[in-house]
Amino acid sequence: MPEKLTQHLNDPSAPNSAQDHSLRPTELDDFVGQAKVKERLEVMIQSARIRGESLEHILLSGPPGLGKTTLAHILAKAMGVQIRITSGPTLEKAGDLAGLLTSLEENDVLFIDEIHRLNKSIEEYLYPAMEDFRIDIIIDQGPSARSVCLNLPKFTLIGATTRPGMLSSPLRSRFGMTNRLEYYDSEILKSIVLRSSGLLDLKIEEDAAFEIARRSRGTPRISNNLLRWVRDFALVRAEGHVTKTVADNALNMLEIDASGLDEMDKRILETLIVKYQGGPVGLGSLAVAVGEEAGTLEEVHEPYLIMEGYLQRTQQGRIALPKAYESLGMKVVKRQGDLL
Repeated sequence: MPEKLTQHLNDPSAPNSAQDHSLRPTELDDFVGQAKVKERLEVMIQSARIRGESLEHILLSGPPGLGKTTLAHILAKAMGVQIRITSGPTLEKAGDLAGLLTSLEENDVLFIDEIHRLNKSIEEYLYPAMEDFRIDIIIDQGPSARSVCLNLPKFTLIGATTRPGMLSSPLRSRFGMTNRLEYYDSEILKSIVLRSSGLLDLKIEEDAAFEIARRSRGTPRISNNLLRWVRDFALVRAEGHVTKTVADNALNMLEIDASGLDEMDKRILETLIVKYQGGPVGLGSLAVAVGEEAGTLEEVHEPYLIMEGYLQRTQQGRIALPKAYESLGMKVVKRQGDLL
């Protein structure tokens, strides 16, 4: 049970419950962290209000769970407009995009998650829509085919991506502003945990909130997921009051250590060190060895392990760094030619 629970809690793609949405801040002032991004967006909002126009198109990038979707909702609310939500993989043909665009009203926000996964043919239709607020669609086929130009209301496209490098240059250049969201430090996550605890009507001590925060891999979504698990644990075993000891016991049950490493992280590092002598090893081979999809390793687990200095990507493959050996209680073995 612990492994499955851990995978669910740390899976940024796991579906959110209705309660998840209640934990989302709805105002920019309530959004904690990402100070530089917030400041830029505040300027954009105020300028758009003064001009009485829609916001510029905005691209939000960064690892999963850092607040890209939340910011899109906040921006729409700040402008007093509706937000329509879709994702790149669900837009399979031009008609899907045309239906969305023509249903927008003046200054509305269209939010496209995973925009890097847009079909290239669909992407071509976005160019005139973003620049000239029009879309050309083809009606009929063969000799009777004809192009019809549809004028669109001015709208704001907010794109979210975990892999900005996969966006084409023409699409990226059409965004008026690009913001990258970074991982949060433990103190900021602690304030998020305390805020969420208040919304959940949960009694929690500050050092317990910090314990949850420092094991959250720098990600607010994981903080909130872990908080809910700690709440459940406390209700059953601690009369609903969360102390540092209660939080520690709850997270240990999930096999999440003091550094935020979960069971899969440790399996990755152990496999890299024991089976491949610390590397280098290719992503595909490593994924097969740990029984996980290569994409999940690359997008979910590796960013944190790299940021915290547990492993390194090289042209030859992944290699374990000294911190990885230390986290598993193993002696660092240096060999000739190692990059350790």
